[in-house]
Amino acid sequence: MVAGWFTGDAEEFRLLGTRCSACASVFFPREDTHCRNPGCPGGELAEVPLSRRGRVWSYTDSGFRPPSPYVTDLELPWEPYALIAVELESERIVVLGQAVPGVTVADLTVGMEVEVVPGVLHEDAETTWTTWHWRPMGVTT
Repeated sequence: MVAGWFTGDAEEFRLLGTRCSACASVFFPREDTHCRNPGCPGGELAEVPLSRRGRVWSYTDSGFRPPSPYVTDLELPWEPYALIAVELESERIVVLGQAVPGVTVADLTVGMEVEVVPGVLHEDAETTWTTWHWRPMGVTT
């Protein structure tokens, strides 16, 4: 888990971003030092929960094992997953993330509504690394 990127579980799960008080720009991943908007004089950055739902902006599959710092067991064969770029309309940003396990690119269409849910990136005997996944509306996992 990356501290400060998300909070809650099940129905209360939310990604956390930051909003600039001067220009109202929203950032994810969060920004805690300065406003990234080049046209902004800079303002105070406050943590904000992001919308739980958005629409598929684009998608692809990951047919290769990503490099470090992605955590993966090199002894096991690589299992591709769907990667989804989701537009959060009220925040006017696009957030990238994995689809829930079992959802493939064949199940996705641009414009489809999805929601953010907690997921497991990797786990071993000592640690479970948590992340977020995008789940198409109406799909249960």
